[in-house]
Amino acid sequence: MKRSWWKESIVYQIYPRSFNDTSGNGLGDINGIIEKLEYIKSLGVDIIWLNPIYDSPDNDNGYDISDYKRISEDFGGNKVFDELIEKIHSHGLKLIMDLVANHSSDQHSWFKEAKKSKLNPFHDYYIWKDGKINEHPNNWESVFGGSAWKWNKETEEFFLHLYTKNQPDLNWENPRVRKEIYSIIDFWLSKGVDGFRMDVISLISKKLDFENVPKEISFKDVMEKFYANGPRVHEFLKEMNREVLSKYDIVTVGEGPGINLEKGLSYVDENEKELNMVFHFDHLTIDFGPKGKYDPIPIDFIRFKKIFSQWDFLLADKGWNSIFLGNHDFSRIVSRFGNDNKYRVESSKLLVTLLMTLRGTPYIYQGDEIGMTNISYPSIDYYDDVETINAWKEAELNGENMSEFLRSVHLQSRDNARSPMQWNLNKNSGFTNGKPWIPVNDNYKIINVSSQLKDSNSTLNYYKEIIALRKTNSTLIYGEYKDLKPDHPQFFIYKRWDENHNFLIIHNFSEKLLKWENVSIMDYNLIFSNYKIEKNQIEIRPWETRVYKLKNY
Repeated sequence: MKRSWWKESIVYQIYPRSFNDTSGNGLGDINGIIEKLEYIKSLGVDIIWLNPIYDSPDNDNGYDISDYKRISEDFGGNKVFDELIEKIHSHGLKLIMDLVANHSSDQHSWFKEAKKSKLNPFHDYYIWKDGKINEHPNNWESVFGGSAWKWNKETEEFFLHLYTKNQPDLNWENPRVRKEIYSIIDFWLSKGVDGFRMDVISLISKKLDFENVPKEISFKDVMEKFYANGPRVHEFLKEMNREVLSKYDIVTVGEGPGINLEKGLSYVDENEKELNMVFHFDHLTIDFGPKGKYDPIPIDFIRFKKIFSQWDFLLADKGWNSIFLGNHDFSRIVSRFGNDNKYRVESSKLLVTLLMTLRGTPYIYQGDEIGMTNISYPSIDYYDDVETINAWKEAELNGENMSEFLRSVHLQSRDNARSPMQWNLNKNSGFTNGKPWIPVNDNYKIINVSSQLKDSNSTLNYYKEIIALRKTNSTLIYGEYKDLKPDHPQFFIYKRWDENHNFLIIHNFSEKLLKWENVSIMDYNLIFSNYKIEKNQIEIRPWETRVYKLKNY
């Protein structure tokens, strides 16, 4: 397998508005990131990924961009960003930014011009359909609820928005649009940015027949069969790579809603020269019920394991995996995949051990390194996320039991991951001296960085140790993988091996005391665990994780 720096790296994702506020306005900022670079470096990570910090009206927290080449003054502006790049590189770290190329803000100068007239040169930068004000072009729905079409009275036609009505989709069929995007990419790479996470990149090519979606089809199928993987997506990505990406030593990861096992390799096959990695969502939609994320169902653990095995097998020879359990769009990983009550510390440690012992590039989301949990605001009035608020309004219109729906919000809202970083015991957990843009989790006095730095057994210190273990064992990066107990309802047990080493990893994803009935364990040395283990202890405790290394290999 071809080796590269980004395959051997670990990514730390920062949601800037929730990370660290130095101005006192309640919004995290670039100076706040600079202030914490020593902390980030101490984790042992290599790459910082920043969510959008460009000029934006913030209808979708920065994913509606009004100027792609300007850093919002709310975060500090372009001059402070240049300082951030320099400081990140001086710490031996790299920086990747978000590229939002499927849609812009409706406040972008392109769209302001585009909506004026069908004859305007910018009109064809977006996707338009004729129709009557009450007769939408088709039945497509926005990811955030409601129709995906909005009427523009100036031109008497609809424009497409697969996300909020303030995020019109760009028309990638127009070569001028593509050149604009490549110019934006080049602008930031020439400044020293080391790559991009590409927002919903699987959606940039539209199926131009705009066929109606059949009734009673799941949203997963809508995404895979109607919105994503359009006929020219690979042509566009190859062109992007040829025109700009290939001219820099960078890393690219494409967010891939609708990318499944059938389509996955085509995006990241090294011979195709498109992207380095994708974020698929097979495991992150695993608890979505028939009505979607706010209709949660129990996680099928056997399927959860199978997803990791299937994607490892798919990409083993020609591509490369992204290994992640959460980000700014999903619930906290310990609340979703672990146990955030009695076994919060143990399961937090288990989950990062999983991330650091699978083949692929691991991604850590801010706060997971201290075991931050979901937040249960008392009412919808506390929530900021447009997806959550729109889902609430739709549930009300449908006459749903809103007390039950609030419980679903507590489980699934994107704001679970967006509550401010918990630094210390001070007011607002040290995130800000002002009023935070969204309330801090009440448990910050129990879960915070300063307390865990002093505790040798903390989640934070465990993260540093398991990251160091991965960084000093290339077998855990490039080695082969095999699930040894794919049908076990609580154990996730697998091997990682190459010509140099052979590792056995055991995870107990349950509150049960389990027994590992395999005498071959005596052939291994225990090198890592989240529990103190007596010699030859066979029973695996609740949420226990162990890493063994084969003797005399």
